Amino acid sequence: MKTWSVSMKDSLVSGGTAGVLSAAVLAWRGRHDTRSAVAPLNATSHIVWGDESLHVDRPTVRHTLTGTLLHAGSAVFWGVLFERLLGRERRQDHFDAVVRSAVKATAAAAVVDLCLVPRRLTPGFERRLSGRSLWLVYGGLAAGLVTGAWLLRRTGR
Repeated sequence: MKTWSVSMKDSLVSGGTAGVLSAAVLAWRGRHDTRSAVAPLNATSHIVWGDESLHVDRPTVRHTLTGTLLHAGSAVFWGVLFERLLGRERRQDHFDAVVRSAVKATAAAAVVDLCLVPRRLTPGFERRLSGRSLWLVYGGLAAGLVTGAWLLRRTGR
């Protein structure tokens, strides 16, 4: 089993990769759903700046940078859960174990993000994107976790 320390270190890669990939999906789906690639990330900054952030469609330091940092931090946080789940697998190097752990972590992220936390702490992008787009964003998170685990494996971790 992985220690907490190793899980946190590894989450910088797996969660970081998941954050980049899911942010790319956010931009793609934001462009599709709202005609603004930054609107979903701006919406995430509602945690800090309130509901005004849900209506900002152009890039701004205040909203886009804040939303990006919150999104990245969240992805690394869920990366820790992924690494802990993966660390419990008997064969951590098997693709099916990696995918299973990514699906579990992503499902937990979606339930917590969209159902359990107070409205002020939701990602915000759920108020700008379609249901289909939300599925794709969380799918991007899972794919990023798997990709990050593959990158760690290639570097010998």
